[in-house]
Amino acid sequence: MKREERLNQILDLLGARGQLDVDEIVQRLEVSPATARRDLDSLAAASLLTRTHGGAVSNTVAYELPARFQKDTNDGLKAQIAKRASSMVRQDMVVGLSGGTTTKAIATELGMREDLVGEPGRTTLTVVTNAVNIAALLAVRPHIRVMVTGGVLNARSYELVGPLAQSALAKITLDLAFVGVNGLDPTIGPMVGDEMEAAINEQMIQQAEHSYLVVDSTKIGSRSFIILDREEVDGVITDDQLSGPQRAELEASGLPVINAD
Repeated sequence: MKREERLNQILDLLGARGQLDVDEIVQRLEVSPATARRDLDSLAAASLLTRTHGGAVSNTVAYELPARFQKDTNDGLKAQIAKRASSMVRQDMVVGLSGGTTTKAIATELGMREDLVGEPGRTTLTVVTNAVNIAALLAVRPHIRVMVTGGVLNARSYELVGPLAQSALAKITLDLAFVGVNGLDPTIGPMVGDEMEAAINEQMIQQAEHSYLVVDSTKIGSRSFIILDREEVDGVITDDQLSGPQRAELEASGLPVINAD
């Protein structure tokens, strides 16, 4: 198991229980006690938990998210995309994240970035989102300032939408925006299933100096209900399962492709 996966599993266990000891990590993750202690020390250094004698306690149980957002059938592909997108983020940036499981994976990856942690009390990254699950995920990272748009909650996607959300986004600037979509057709463009979510996604793209669609390869060639304007989109970040012909079609349509590998 890779180190990043172990750290995420440790945080998941802490979110569910509030406390954890080294022995349980050894048994559940099949690692040595020394590795378990190093992982806990690393998470403590990033202010993601508090070390105790023989284990750790969660800084807050708010880490736990709604169950419908915990797993995804393509979470391996989304993890690839998340790592690539996260690598584009630097300290002191303002980053926009739309709702969706891929952008939630990006938020998780950003929260695990030890190099983004500065001196205690210093904000090193600002994340702007209209997704309440993403806001909840990042709320326990003291070095990340989270701005949540206003608006009406879409119970299906946990996104805030409507005029209040749009007006909040219209008053800020973003260095980067990562926007999830439900489908991406090279000819038609990116698409989502809800017209109010589409309006928020387009507003986020407009406010960003650089904006990227984040979409796993299974959605490329698929269609949804509302077409997004793609003129201001800088490119598409996707996984390593994208085929050569798919890539050629996207780039011919004016959407440069950034592969996870």
